[in-house]
Amino acid sequence: MGYAELYKAAQEDPEAFWLDQARAIDWITPPDRALFDRGENLYEWYADAQVNGCYNAVDRHVEGGRADQAAIIYDSPITGQKQTITFAELQTRTARLAGALVAQGVEKGDRVIIYMPMVPEAIEAMLACARIGAVHSVVFGGFAANELAVRIDDCTPKAVIAASCGLEPNRTVAYKPLLDGAIEMATHKPDACIILQRPEHPCELGPRDVEWHAAIAQGTPADCVPVAGNHPAYILYTSGTTGAPKGVVRHTAGHLVALNWTMKNIYQVDPGEVFWAASDVGWVVGHSYIAYGPLIAGNTTVVFEGKPVGTPDAGTFWRVISEHNVRSFFTAPTAIRAVKREDPKGLEIAKYDLSGLRALYLAGERADPDTIIWAQETLGVPVYDHWWQTETGYTIAGNPAGLEALPVKIGSPTVPMPGYDVQILDEGGNRMAPGELGAIAIKLPLPPGTLPTLWNAEDRFRKSYLTTFPGYYETGDAGMIDEDGYLYIMARTDDVINVAGHRLSTGAMEEVLAGHPDVAECAVIGVSDALKGQAPVGFVCLTNGVNRPHDEITAECVKRVRDQIGPVAAFKLAVVVDRLPKTRSGKILRATMVKIADSQEFKLPATIDDPAILDEIRTALKSIGLAQS
Repeated sequence: MGYAELYKAAQEDPEAFWLDQARAIDWITPPDRALFDRGENLYEWYADAQVNGCYNAVDRHVEGGRADQAAIIYDSPITGQKQTITFAELQTRTARLAGALVAQGVEKGDRVIIYMPMVPEAIEAMLACARIGAVHSVVFGGFAANELAVRIDDCTPKAVIAASCGLEPNRTVAYKPLLDGAIEMATHKPDACIILQRPEHPCELGPRDVEWHAAIAQGTPADCVPVAGNHPAYILYTSGTTGAPKGVVRHTAGHLVALNWTMKNIYQVDPGEVFWAASDVGWVVGHSYIAYGPLIAGNTTVVFEGKPVGTPDAGTFWRVISEHNVRSFFTAPTAIRAVKREDPKGLEIAKYDLSGLRALYLAGERADPDTIIWAQETLGVPVYDHWWQTETGYTIAGNPAGLEALPVKIGSPTVPMPGYDVQILDEGGNRMAPGELGAIAIKLPLPPGTLPTLWNAEDRFRKSYLTTFPGYYETGDAGMIDEDGYLYIMARTDDVINVAGHRLSTGAMEEVLAGHPDVAECAVIGVSDALKGQAPVGFVCLTNGVNRPHDEITAECVKRVRDQIGPVAAFKLAVVVDRLPKTRSGKILRATMVKIADSQEFKLPATIDDPAILDEIRTALKSIGLAQS
């Protein structure tokens, strides 16, 4: 069955389709039904089943003949450490840590916050929670104390699993003072904190703290606990527009079924092969495609503690792929842009044997055509952009290359995956014609594995996602669908700017700027304009080695937009900057840049990678007559 037939089958009879996909999972009590309509546009999947997430990710492979296969490859260019953990070893380690949690009083349904760097123990902590039916909430290691405190108060964890530190290329981040500060600020106090002491920076333990190995010694290995199909596997906080985090809930069964389907059909890996998502456990990609997806499908997953450049150079990705025989590689466009900026001719790639690599997958933000073309030409493998969100947990639109590789249209993440009825709507909720720019919405119900609600915030869930377009999930993204059914993500809805009555996509302008030969990375924002309502402003980062006058380059950028989009864009302002403000996952903080340009107050984003960059942006904006106050 090809893509079109499979997609049609999922649309016409979702019940039969998703029960059929569920056969690939090992159930304690198999589901009799797939979809449960809870009324008022709320849905659950496989709610009548009994299952265990850790069993499906670990134990079943040990029992099924994969005991000696590598489950996790740990590669840390920062410390120089490498380690391979088999499925049998992972089972032992996970069962022991699960037993340590039980010894600290953690039971099924209790929450556990995980505050860890990119080490194998972070994956073990997630799986240990799943093993005993505890609900984990991973918070990015090194997150500010006040942000961690907010999450502690929202999910009220019985315990916290943390490391003493995280390691950046040029610094060590002490986690323990941040954790202690967060607990002091929080109203809720966890009963215990299990602390992994890293030799690079051990910490002092307090009265509620138990050292990792001592905690394991206090417990006995725990068996897998059956949970209902609609039991929460985890809570993952994503930034909300109000500044308050939203706790996305992931139910256990749907996420097992959906992730298992994607590994072969989207990412083209068979059991036993190595898959690498260069992300972090703090983000949804780390949940779906470092911890759970590969392990559920019997793949080997890579846990990488490093950066695309600087650990030690722009060839580190290619070294890992070559050394560990990675078959499919998934990272963010911003990571590839960083590599391209350091090594524009791809000279580092030639040093490594990448013959085993089938494809590069990009997601997390829009992948500009220039980056995709560079990667295609230098790597010599297909490059697949795909689009999804923290809320959905896996691909909304992508190229099902393992099922049927569809023609790539650069600028499009290709087509909706089974179960996603993606539509383009105008402000009144009416469907728009092919090629027209509008809000991207998904007709309810969403498929298995997507969020059923927000943690303790059903009203906020409705308001955030379900009220703008009744009967639809509002993605917050804007775009169009072409005559062939290919989806194009043009911008966040907020990034569609109105210039003298014309609705324009900042993403389309960014594509034009990214095509300039001297531009390594760029962003376009809409700033307030007394005459036109909004006006676009472009920020460009230059490729290494470019020494031309900046005003020449910005003049050429302005001309490119005028030539390729037209005078209607009213694109007159561009400025060269050394770097762009981003979250730790690589998303550009455009909304914050707009507030700086418009001289408005703003809350420092919790996920910002380096706050000092905002001062550089303010200085750049002042140089072109903006951000005056």
